[in-house]
Amino acid sequence: MIFHILFNYNQSSYIMDEKIQKILEEKIQESISKKNEIALLAKSLGTENENVFIRGIIIGRLYNSFYYQSRRILNRSPTDQEFSEFVKLLKEHENKLSSSFS
Repeated sequence: MIFHILFNYNQSSYIMDEKIQKILEEKIQESISKKNEIALLAKSLGTENENVFIRGIIIGRLYNSFYYQSRRILNRSPTDQEFSEFVKLLKEHENKLSSSFS
């Protein structure tokens, strides 16, 4: 099932709640604005590959927000389709996030 979700993210229609999508867009901007904090965290832990660790922190923050907001706003866990849209949103912002932390 996860294979289907990860490779089926190019669908054009959105099912994700607009409030959740807006919050995630704001979280992406917040992650970019806190790049110094995130980089300091990665450096302080002495990780071998800081860029991979930074990316993990950002994806973790966004996933946590996505899941939490789905529970808070929709009173349920996200559906497979909503998760697929979350993955699509990450892919849409991948270059912006990567260039911010280079």
